[in-house]
Amino acid sequence: MSESLRRTFKYKLKPTADQERELARVLGLCRWLYNTALEQRIIAFRRVGVSLARYQQEAELKDIRAEFPEYAAIHSHVLQDVLARLDKAYQAFFRRVQRGEKAGFPRYQAGARYHSFTYKEFGNGAALDNGFLVLSKIGRIAVRWSRPVEGTIKTVTISQEADGWYVCFSCADVPVQLLPATGQETGIDLGIEAFATLSNGTRIFNPGWYRKAERALKTAQRRVSRRKKGSARRRKAVTLLAKAHQTVRRQRQDFHHKTALARANDTIYHEDLQTANMVKNHHLAKSISDAGWSAFLTILSDKAACAGRSVVAVPPAYTSQRCSGCGRVVSKGLSVRWHHCPYEDCGASLHRDHNAAKNIERAGQARRGGAALATSENRESVGL
Repeated sequence: MSESLRRTFKYKLKPTADQERELARVLGLCRWLYNTALEQRIIAFRRVGVSLARYQQEAELKDIRAEFPEYAAIHSHVLQDVLARLDKAYQAFFRRVQRGEKAGFPRYQAGARYHSFTYKEFGNGAALDNGFLVLSKIGRIAVRWSRPVEGTIKTVTISQEADGWYVCFSCADVPVQLLPATGQETGIDLGIEAFATLSNGTRIFNPGWYRKAERALKTAQRRVSRRKKGSARRRKAVTLLAKAHQTVRRQRQDFHHKTALARANDTIYHEDLQTANMVKNHHLAKSISDAGWSAFLTILSDKAACAGRSVVAVPPAYTSQRCSGCGRVVSKGLSVRWHHCPYEDCGASLHRDHNAAKNIERAGQARRGGAALATSENRESVGL
């Protein structure tokens, strides 16, 4: 395992009123450039049948900056990153087309959808000076430092959220803080009745932050609907609604961080869930989204990488149906919450999720064992 990795460190900014207006102006100009470049690509393809490349559009930035003074006041790397984002959206679109997936053509970005701009090289347009963030042509902005930055800063991203402005430092060569081995492994079955069930029978329940805040969110949404479009009162209501959603999102994220099991286990096995397909079930979509399984697995993988632990995904097929005692398939509907093995030579009886967690752990150990055996055989074949 590598001794360093790449991580992002996020901090709250404390800009002055003038700096907030300047940040909002830069963000608006970046959004306008994105939409204009998208329109240029669409027109070129429709009229001439030519697909414009990213570097063709970047070559026009010099003329844009000469013709429009407001763009001359923005660092060139910020504008280049805008076109790089558009190109990335196009590449993702073509990749989905080739795979036969739902394509999703790049869309025009409304003000509520475009939230950030990036300096792609630290020290060139964005730097740190005595605890302040110095942005080219914007000035020195105070930062609320919650923890030290580690590694080597590569890029700097400025983003706007419901409660203000933030800076994200993408850092390379962040040292891994290896934890001592515990000799423990576990399988995790993620569910709705219990957020997670471990292979030792421990159950972790979901606080259900969205369900608890649903009434307040409904009231805030109605308040927005009553306000006249374009009015100051509507803008205030939209801000309050965004802050309410942000609170729920942060509560869920905090729960995920505190639930991550990377510290207590050397290896963690989980199902390779396809949540995008699972939320198509309209009876369970809200509960699945409230649980946030994908976000939890992302946090778990990140914490495991930082601690030198391993996270292994296993295929979810038959993890609930197969008996963890004898390995035979015992079919049961989703409403059946207790696993009873009908075979006399087994007779296992335990909660359905506990049974699945034990199967997940066993399947993960089999996959790791096979991978280790294959690696050993490959080394022997080349004489290592």
